[in-house]
Amino acid sequence: VQLQASGGGLVQAGGSLRLSCAASGRTFSSSGMGWFRQAPGKEREFVAAINWSGGNTYYADSVKGRFTISRDNAKNTGYLQMNSLKPEDTAVYYCSAAKSPRTVVVDYQYDYWGQGTLVTVSS
Repeated sequence: VQLQASGGGLVQAGGSLRLSCAASGRTFSSSGMGWFRQAPGKEREFVAAINWSGGNTYYADSVKGRFTISRDNAKNTGYLQMNSLKPEDTAVYYCSAAKSPRTVVVDYQYDYWGQGTLVTVSS
């Protein structure tokens, strides 16, 4: 599976962005998918995850209620809708896919990674 993340950009605090993760390969529809982020000078952290069908999701406490992860297996694409953005959400966002169909929340259980897309939230 190859992943291509897009949709990042510059937005003011309180604004919204939707990230997309386009996948190639026939196994995406049976793969768990996740989003991680890495802010400057910080370690990569988990943001959100979704299982193969989209029926189960999990969020980091820091984004719960503001971000929504989803997927469209017919389009081989995953999404991260980000609302009420805060300056502390500024980071490079990475999408990932796992060989497991489950909701995976730890980075070492993901097998495929996209290149990252930069989100900058100004105050």
